[in-house]
Amino acid sequence: MSPVNDTKFSSAVFLLTGIPRQEAIHLWISLPFCFMYIISIVGNSVILFIIKTDQSLHEPMYMFLSILAVTDLGLSIATIPTILGIYLFNSREISLDACLSQLFFIHFLQCTESSVLLLMAFDRFIAIRDPLRYASILTVSRIAKMGLVCLLRGVAIVFPLPFLLKRFQYCRANVLSHSYCLHQDVMKLACSDITVNSIYGLFVTFLTMGLDLLLIFVSYVMILKIVLSIASRAECLRALNTCVSHLCAVVLFYAQEISLSVLHRFGKGSSPLLQICMGYISLLLPPLMNPIVYSMKSKHLRARIIRVFFK
Repeated sequence: MSPVNDTKFSSAVFLLTGIPRQEAIHLWISLPFCFMYIISIVGNSVILFIIKTDQSLHEPMYMFLSILAVTDLGLSIATIPTILGIYLFNSREISLDACLSQLFFIHFLQCTESSVLLLMAFDRFIAIRDPLRYASILTVSRIAKMGLVCLLRGVAIVFPLPFLLKRFQYCRANVLSHSYCLHQDVMKLACSDITVNSIYGLFVTFLTMGLDLLLIFVSYVMILKIVLSIASRAECLRALNTCVSHLCAVVLFYAQEISLSVLHRFGKGSSPLLQICMGYISLLLPPLMNPIVYSMKSKHLRARIIRVFFK
């Protein structure tokens, strides 16, 4: 289907975009995506299985990690199938309703992951500030309530996005700039005034990722203050070492998200290939790397995985 220009249509069909001018090697390009998909699904599923079946891992840190793994599983399932559809079957078309559903789940899961990373920073702060009361402060019921708040927050903030896009008619070229649907990408194709969508999109970004990142930064400033007051150098390093995995997850998530957001809003003259690659990195790298990072850095988790699969 060729791109549609200058014709108003409300029941839009969009065209997803792969890596431009590389159609001849789409099959080869699909191989790393297949690999990432398998590793993401298997890695996060293993994390969930190990935490669920091992009673010794029923601690606050691992419970938050299991919520993060569920979120990463959701992101992989919501995005990679349409990516593989392009490279394996040249299936580029996506209806408006399917596109709106996909962008809802992508933005909802990203918002939820941001909230979970904030909770994990709070978890590290409590563990270092008050280790003796750590388990009594972060009980199972409190963690469940915090997880529920994360979900409800994500739904409440992201729920208006599909309806704000549904009201538009689309009369510009129907080619999206990614292999999946994003709010900021779809709204640019509308032939109506998108001021409300643009303002709300910025509001969502600042209310979720901006606020969460600020609070994570404050948490680590307080953690650093506590750690530096510890007399023993060994104890100080041990306390900091418990934060390394979380810091890696924060950098993996926020660095790419902020870069892509800036690129979408201010990088009008940037290369389409750069936007596509940044989009892939921002959505696919955290679900791929989080289980690897936590498995490598968490001695208890690594030991349980080895015991289950290599005994």
